[in-house]
Amino acid sequence: MFILALLAVLPVWGEDVDSLQVLLQMGDSCMQQYNTFEALKYYRQAWEMKDTIDVRTKLADCYYKRGNYRQTADLLKLVPEDSLSHDAFRQLAQSYQKQGDTDSYIYWAGQLLGHFPMDGEIVAGLTLAYAKTNQPQRGIICGMKYSQRDSANILVNRALADAWFMNRDFTAASKLYGRLLEQGDSTFNTLYSAGMCYSQLEDLERAYHYLQLAFLISGMQHYGCAYRLGVVCIDTKRYPEGLGYLDLAKQLMQPDTTVMKAITLSQGEGYYLTQHYEEAVAAWKEHLAYNPSSIATYYNIGNVYAYILRDQEQARNYYQQFLDKARQEENPTPQLTEMMGKAREMLK
Repeated sequence: MFILALLAVLPVWGEDVDSLQVLLQMGDSCMQQYNTFEALKYYRQAWEMKDTIDVRTKLADCYYKRGNYRQTADLLKLVPEDSLSHDAFRQLAQSYQKQGDTDSYIYWAGQLLGHFPMDGEIVAGLTLAYAKTNQPQRGIICGMKYSQRDSANILVNRALADAWFMNRDFTAASKLYGRLLEQGDSTFNTLYSAGMCYSQLEDLERAYHYLQLAFLISGMQHYGCAYRLGVVCIDTKRYPEGLGYLDLAKQLMQPDTTVMKAITLSQGEGYYLTQHYEEAVAAWKEHLAYNPSSIATYYNIGNVYAYILRDQEQARNYYQQFLDKARQEENPTPQLTEMMGKAREMLK
């Protein structure tokens, strides 16, 4: 009832300070109830009435919690840095991260740490961002600067270990992975990376131990881990076990046949319709590897070879395969019967 009463008087007050505060209070009330849908309406009205830093950050917070990261960043990047709260600064940096704009994330995360240097989560994010953009040395500097004051932050230690790994300093990386394991960090990434590190250092027994643990944690579904474990097993003369892991890795790497059937068929059609005929033939041949019973595909390939690529030997080959498949159909459709007649003519 209170909100309805306020709504009734808002038009009378107009654009004065009282009505602005009422809109913000109503938006805040909705946010306390996690009702971002209604809160957005009030904050937008307040922003249209007067664009203050307080209004802008509240509206940005609402957008952020609704997953609208572009709007969040657009609002907050124009606020002076000294006026950004820690939460608003994080939302600005992480909005770019969530949009996949790594360069902007690196910039704003760096600016944030200039104001709040002990934000471990941002330190970890920035360290990894540097490493993933082929700047692992800068990531190491970022992580090490933080670690001089706090060496027990698991998020930072993970990121720093990965940065050392990407910088191919496997000794430094293995020490950090070891510290993480001592801290009780038994995630897949830590175990797998530790195993990979020890493999690079040719400490194969430790590599075997951690890769085996990582593979079990993955539910025996990570093909890369299975492959690496298989290689380590072979190198340590655990031949039957290694061959088993390698065979499992091969099975796990096989793509979804149903999906690949659809993709390769569509690729062939797309290439054909855009007159990329050699690419069309290649895509259709790949389709046959997943779907060898696709009778029409043999016919289509034969036609391209016969009429466009002028390769009569290949044309005859695929027409013959088409006929061999088509003759196995008990009740051929009129269209298939017509295609069979044309193929026979081409083989004469």
